[in-house]
Amino acid sequence: MIRFDNVSKRYASGHDALAELNFEIDAGEVVFVTGHSGAGKSTLLKLISLAERPTRGQITVNHADLARVRRGGIAHLRRGVGMVFQDHRLLMDRSVFDNVALPLLITGTAREEIGKRVRAALDKVGLLAREKSNPLALSTGEQQRVGIARAIVAKPPLIIADEPTGNLDPQLSLEIMGLFAEFGAVGTTVLIATHDLLLLKRLRKRVLVLDHGRLVDDFRPLGKVS
Repeated sequence: MIRFDNVSKRYASGHDALAELNFEIDAGEVVFVTGHSGAGKSTLLKLISLAERPTRGQITVNHADLARVRRGGIAHLRRGVGMVFQDHRLLMDRSVFDNVALPLLITGTAREEIGKRVRAALDKVGLLAREKSNPLALSTGEQQRVGIARAIVAKPPLIIADEPTGNLDPQLSLEIMGLFAEFGAVGTTVLIATHDLLLLKRLRKRVLVLDHGRLVDDFRPLGKVS
């Protein structure tokens, strides 16, 4: 699903955010990226979503060579990537339903299909009863669940999440990560950037460790990686 071949990223300021990254992630894997602040976690995710381009190297996502994706094709590629952010990025003047429906409206999905998919996604994250609520009426954890529902509503083969539990308490963090693990169990690939080492120990998933832009460890727990 994801392959990085000797990928480096240097910003215009001269800062080397990533250096010579090499790794592969199979379809259906749930993988974490961790490292100190400024290690390159967010930059790695931005390269996958084409928010940034690498300075050197090749990135392949779902069989697509990202170097061949031009500006006009970025939106199409992103339809296959569900993105979850720490700050939710919800539209506070729209209902929960409308926020989750947004990716389907953009792609021109039929109205009847939108209703089915949005309610299925909200049911998956335990918020079906709140579809008419305004996001401001929800707790921080519930808002994050809305963001996850929006990311999965179009059934993308890949989900990427940047510090999705950064604003949550330990119990809520574990519940949110449990949701991501469920997506992996049905074949969705999930890549999550996090600095929560205690949470990683409890989840026992594959972990890519970055240090000043370099991949210094690719930890795989004993047994099957899922």
